[in-house]
Amino acid sequence: MAVDDKYISYRIYLVAFAIFLMAIAIAVKLTNIQWVEGNYYRELAKERTVRNFVIPANKGNIYSSDGSLLATSIPKYIIRFDALAPKKEAFEKNVNALADSLATILGKSAGFYQNELRKARANNNRYFLVARDLSYTDYMKIKGFPLFELGAYKGGIIIEQKTVREHPIGKIAERTIGYERKYQEGYSDGKGIEWAYKDYLNGKDGRILKQKIAKGQWKPIRDINEVDPQDGYDVISTIDVYIQDIAHHALLKQLEDYEADHGCVVVMETHTGQVKAIANLGRATDGTYYETTNYAVAESHEPGSTFKLVDLMTILEDKVADTSTVYDTHGGVVKYSGKSVRDSHTGGYGKISLARGFELSSNTVLVQAVYENYKNNPSKFVNRVNSYGFNKRLNMDFKGEGRPFIPQPTDKNWSNISLPWMAFGYGVSVTPMQTLAFYNAVANNGVMLKPQFVSEIKEWNKTIKKMEPEVINPKVCSQATLLKLKAVLKNVVKKGTASKLYSKDFSMAGKTGTAQVNYGKRDGTPMHYASSFVGYFPADHPKYSCIVVVHKPSTAKGDFYGAGVAGPVFKRIAQKIFTEVPSTNEIKKLDRKIPKQEKSYNEYFAKLQKPQQLIPNVKGMPGMDAIALLENLGMRVRTSGIGKVKKQSLQAGQNIIKNTTITLELL
Repeated sequence: MAVDDKYISYRIYLVAFAIFLMAIAIAVKLTNIQWVEGNYYRELAKERTVRNFVIPANKGNIYSSDGSLLATSIPKYIIRFDALAPKKEAFEKNVNALADSLATILGKSAGFYQNELRKARANNNRYFLVARDLSYTDYMKIKGFPLFELGAYKGGIIIEQKTVREHPIGKIAERTIGYERKYQEGYSDGKGIEWAYKDYLNGKDGRILKQKIAKGQWKPIRDINEVDPQDGYDVISTIDVYIQDIAHHALLKQLEDYEADHGCVVVMETHTGQVKAIANLGRATDGTYYETTNYAVAESHEPGSTFKLVDLMTILEDKVADTSTVYDTHGGVVKYSGKSVRDSHTGGYGKISLARGFELSSNTVLVQAVYENYKNNPSKFVNRVNSYGFNKRLNMDFKGEGRPFIPQPTDKNWSNISLPWMAFGYGVSVTPMQTLAFYNAVANNGVMLKPQFVSEIKEWNKTIKKMEPEVINPKVCSQATLLKLKAVLKNVVKKGTASKLYSKDFSMAGKTGTAQVNYGKRDGTPMHYASSFVGYFPADHPKYSCIVVVHKPSTAKGDFYGAGVAGPVFKRIAQKIFTEVPSTNEIKKLDRKIPKQEKSYNEYFAKLQKPQQLIPNVKGMPGMDAIALLENLGMRVRTSGIGKVKKQSLQAGQNIIKNTTITLELL
């Protein structure tokens, strides 16, 4: 018996000792939590119940050179209701008035909103959706409604804001205007002006403190932000909406007529390098066309005969031949290392001058001129090509610029046919924008300019940064060479491959190009062509240069050459820019000044020097969208009626003065 008692005593002591150790461990842990790790756990608890949320800043607007709005940020608001926040007395006192007020804005009956609000309170709903996608004006009205005017804690109103990016002119130039996409993982990407100038456009984000009220649900602690967002700067692009519209529809019509795969058009101002229009259209599976890729910037391909201007400039600069030098076309076929170079005209052209060979786009003439003079020293020719900048990118602001390729004599793939193939635009690869910059240099008295898409960064009427023309090459060739090049480019239209485009009433200069895209395939694939035309207008006093490229026009349409496919687009753009209608016999001389054209041109340049933020035309827009747009521009808006905008008190095109009141009549 004594032994059993002793055994039990040992067990009691052992249990007591274990409890004592546990007590010590708990005390140590509590002390550690309170004093050693206390700050960490307090911050963790706070973080899980109260958190800072980012308020994205409104992006700056993107404007055209003529003041039209190309892209803007529209704030949209979401209103929710914390049904447990108001006291019972406050809720009962104001719920009927709140329901009546909501009915005037949101469209449903007062009874509907009263039932929904009471149901939310009965169900302890702390995140009841009242309305979404509200304009700023409606948001401010709802914020002042009965009960909601008491604020987040006493009135239960929860306000959320998001920003929507909109393009008022629709899909036109969409790829050039571009976009920026932000992902939840924390990274972003984009295209066009939006992405290239994001540091100016984005502004600085604000912050708001929110408290967790349920799983995944947060509401602001205060009515004011911890840090207010700062709007981004405005970007003034070089795009002219009128010219852009002309270029877009001229290209679209030709793509549809020839059932082409894709194409691009760029119109550039000769003396500044500013791109006034750029259209890039690709064919969808349903046969419609839309902007998918910035082909003018991104697509590097064999240019074909438009590259022959490089040949002629090099030959004239090196003085190895002249425009009067005669070449035999040999029946339209010459061979190099067993490979044939053919003229598009069966039987050739007999014996003709180098200038005439260029005007007729004779492959045999240009290839002979290059090969005979540079076969013993191909580096001399290639170095000239490199000096024009074709061996490197233009380093434009846009992401995704195509990589050019000019074969070098030091390359391991250089062969006996590399030089003659280069002479008629094969075996090389350049972007349409590079080709245009080169031709524009000829039009611009030898000065090669970097294509420019943005002219100015502004904060309202204050200029933050002005983009000056950027010179790539101050003189691509001598003045004597320039005069000869301009003469033959003019004759291409007057009596060469583009003679069908000629009009005695309106002069143009340029070069046709037709490149077989899949000439190396032997699998029975139908032949595909890239048809192009590049030049400038008017021919004697160039104001604009332009390139048109149409890829894979249907050969079943009967024409796939640059003169017939791309040339008419060039002519349509040139004529519409200056005359608005096809030319007539009323214009007797090219040099004659046309008052309407001169006035339009001078006014346009006046705008270039002092671009202003102008009042947009909001007629036909939904009232809420028009209000948000105008308020985002700093104007005060008054409205009468409901529906779409019928009239606006201030006419579109006037300079915006901050805080000016504009009245909209809705119907």
